[in-house]
Amino acid sequence: MKYKVYTGHNYKSIPQIKYLDADSLYALDIVSRILPFRVNNYVLDELIDWQNYATDPLFILTFPQQDMLPKVYFQQIARLLKNNASKTELAQQIYRIRMALNPHPSGQTEYNIPVFNDEYLAGIQHKYNETVLYFPKQGQTCHSYCTFCFRWAQFIGDKTLKFSADSEQVLVDYLKANTQVTDLLITGGDPLVMKTHHLQNLLERLLQPELAHITTIRIGSKALTYWPYRFLTDSDAPQLLELFSKLVQRGKHVAFMAHINHWRELSTEVVKQAVTKIKNTGVIIRSQAPILANINNSVDDWIKLWKKQVELGIVPYYVFVERDTGAKNYFELPLFEALTIYQSSIQNVSGLGRTARGPIMSATTGKIEILGRKTLAGVDCFILRYMQARIPSYVGKIFFAKFDGNATWFDHLEPAFSEDKHFFQNETIPDFSPNSNNSNVEVSV
Repeated sequence: MKYKVYTGHNYKSIPQIKYLDADSLYALDIVSRILPFRVNNYVLDELIDWQNYATDPLFILTFPQQDMLPKVYFQQIARLLKNNASKTELAQQIYRIRMALNPHPSGQTEYNIPVFNDEYLAGIQHKYNETVLYFPKQGQTCHSYCTFCFRWAQFIGDKTLKFSADSEQVLVDYLKANTQVTDLLITGGDPLVMKTHHLQNLLERLLQPELAHITTIRIGSKALTYWPYRFLTDSDAPQLLELFSKLVQRGKHVAFMAHINHWRELSTEVVKQAVTKIKNTGVIIRSQAPILANINNSVDDWIKLWKKQVELGIVPYYVFVERDTGAKNYFELPLFEALTIYQSSIQNVSGLGRTARGPIMSATTGKIEILGRKTLAGVDCFILRYMQARIPSYVGKIFFAKFDGNATWFDHLEPAFSEDKHFFQNETIPDFSPNSNNSNVEVSV
């Protein structure tokens, strides 16, 4: 299949646009001015059920819907367009709305960007002691933009909101100085929109003896299910697979972190072929996704997803809670509903499918897992645990919050019992950066 992409600027040329009714087209035009829109022809031709597009999860996962914007914001943009507002006035209002949608949640810009040799490393994040995230500049787009994506601010053309690294050497120098780091996550965007020679220039640097402490390379990507031809017929697909093999043969654990939101993404033959190609290199494919209203908020969807993944040799990894950014109001679920879906689903798969951990909130202080609900000392509680944390001693620590049936995110939860605040609130954020002139900062969650 020849690769073709449609964006918010040329969506009218999509062949299947004829299926959309007037209201859907109008919503697409308005919402895509705020939230990014991009889709490729594989998703259009192979994944979306156009006869039932209005309720199709793959359509909703890709095409902006009216209710993804708060009504007041939708009406503001619609009114400006109706009144033929100037480009400047329209751009100013779009900017104000985007800023109100919390473009960088969980302290990403405040706490995650390290300082090295007195410089902020704009394309690097270091939130957890042993893991570094890298955002290569050549990977600052995706094959399609998922409408729920918490990285949406990367794709709207605002350089002040973008994480993007100009130099692989800065990353190498930073990793050499941080010998406690074992895992490097290449993210974006999607690093597999990059040509293989760019990936080689980056990843082969990790084979230097001075970087032997980097034992795991993670590649976060949607390419497996949104453009499987990346591993099959793209002109540099053989070189990409050779690179994977080389990294594995040289002793690196390479984890392909596949973003798979619905079981139907795994239904095509080309995806199955791509999975086989990747696995044959020695790379381990792990999957992660949030529980999303209007997409996968049914027990049946998750059972089918995990069973299909195990059948193909994909390891279920994380089940997230929708983050508090962007179109969250459209996708978020009460935490208790997410917990119920997760628990009911996990009970109906084999042990190999129960490797999926969740539901997990990626909050400012770390990944917080919802273990369950229980009445303790007469108090209806959520049982919570740190799965990962900025402060390593918190990992595995169990704590309690008052049950709230309406809560959709961690900051909606109050401490259980008599505490005024959770044990970690106002803690000091650790600074991992060697040579940093940053003093540690306090964070309230």
